[in-house]
Amino acid sequence: MRIPPGTLLAAQDLCKAYGTTRALDGVAFSIHPGEVVAVMGPSGSGKSTLLHCLAGIVRPDSGTVTYADREIGALSDARRSALRRTEFGFVFQFGRLVPELTCLENVALPLRLNGVKRKEAETRALEWMTRLEVEDVAGRRPGEASGGQGQRVAVARALVTRPRVVFADEPTGALDTLNGERVMRLLTETARAAGAALVLVTHETRVAAYSDREILMRDGRARDMEHAI
Repeated sequence: MRIPPGTLLAAQDLCKAYGTTRALDGVAFSIHPGEVVAVMGPSGSGKSTLLHCLAGIVRPDSGTVTYADREIGALSDARRSALRRTEFGFVFQFGRLVPELTCLENVALPLRLNGVKRKEAETRALEWMTRLEVEDVAGRRPGEASGGQGQRVAVARALVTRPRVVFADEPTGALDTLNGERVMRLLTETARAAGAALVLVTHETRVAAYSDREILMRDGRARDMEHAI
């Protein structure tokens, strides 16, 4: 696959197997800055494995992932870890907030890990919490916030470093419909406003409806629905 001009993140011929199961079977994927792409498919279709390979968490058995003209697989573990701290953001199904920290401290955590001083980190964190409409839980611990509030705190944490790519794995899977819609609206609006590309892994059509383009995964293979006949 020739990488389209202006591409921020691209995968070429990705293959990944777990034992005899081929999670990815020659997958090609690309995303441009500011674009929202939904990766859809049933459980076991390979969509989460694709996300993990794109983010440099899992190494494919073959094929390449290129980010901003750099091949991620050629980077050292330390460089890939730094990339995930600074230029990639992550939103997971259950938030994965640190229960011992306040919501504000959770959002500020990626900045603190990157060496930003506490006062500046918490100021920037509160700005993002305000954008995500959860500034009122800043002083609470995650267990004292509702599920919808906690997920919006997780979105704020993903965006606080101003990443160029945000990976969201079933971001509304643990929420009711109303809270899920609110999270998706704020996630896509804030990501687009920040110019970040957004990769959404989901099996829900209502979540995919927020995307610019859909990639359908089935049996480890990917089909770009924009170019489907």
